[in-house]
Amino acid sequence: MATAYTTFTLGNSLTTEQKAFFEEHGFIHFSNALTSATVQQIIEASEQVQQKWISDNVEKINGVPIKYGIDLNGNKIVQRFAFINKHTPVLSDLLNDERLQGLLELIGPDARIGVDEKDGMVFNHYVNGPESKFTKMGWHTDGLRDIFYGGRLNPMLNLGIHLSTLQPENGGLRIIPGTHKQSLLSMLFKKRYFIDHRPDKKEIAIMPKAGDITVHDGRLWHRVAQSSVVGEASRRRVIYVPLIAGKYEPKNEKSPTLFYQRFAGIVK
Repeated sequence: MATAYTTFTLGNSLTTEQKAFFEEHGFIHFSNALTSATVQQIIEASEQVQQKWISDNVEKINGVPIKYGIDLNGNKIVQRFAFINKHTPVLSDLLNDERLQGLLELIGPDARIGVDEKDGMVFNHYVNGPESKFTKMGWHTDGLRDIFYGGRLNPMLNLGIHLSTLQPENGGLRIIPGTHKQSLLSMLFKKRYFIDHRPDKKEIAIMPKAGDITVHDGRLWHRVAQSSVVGEASRRRVIYVPLIAGKYEPKNEKSPTLFYQRFAGIVK
């Protein structure tokens, strides 16, 4: 498993080198994009939303199930928030950053940040404890989601906003570079979606520091590796926001729960 690759600095627009790197590999990593103060502000905002959702016994947002778990101290926590940008100005305002808007160049004309499409801004809170419900995620591509939506495969990138500093033993995002160019047949059947957690000899470990930003093509094979450490040292938080093109398909409180979302329990 490789952990060394080129990282870049995020500006208001992308350089030719950055666009070429993404085109070849299907991902790109920007270092030190957010300050430590901004990272802490985001975490505190998520905790405020968490408190309200637990208090209100929220089960779904716009049809997307909310994943709850138990923290290391025995308290209930939200481990996967959907559309969290709709529930705190800290995160909705973050998406107005001109640098994030500049990342839309990676898709092309008419691209947008999916603030009210797919699952919106997703906030993942992983912790490897005895009662955690969210510690890893098996191999998958995000193209499968478009099929479940009943449409054709549209361009979709995942903008990752990393709130934790990771080492290989902390687990985290693993990708297979270049697989964004694979055939539809390969995308559907190369691996067993979400069930297969086995390392791949071609995978790369994305090792961010808190405040880093990544983008990866949704057609890449990727997984979330479980931390090999337990307790507080295993805690990691990351946000993903879809960058999309194609037909505008917003979701609302009346949106149905998709078939594959009913099996979210297989993600432990």
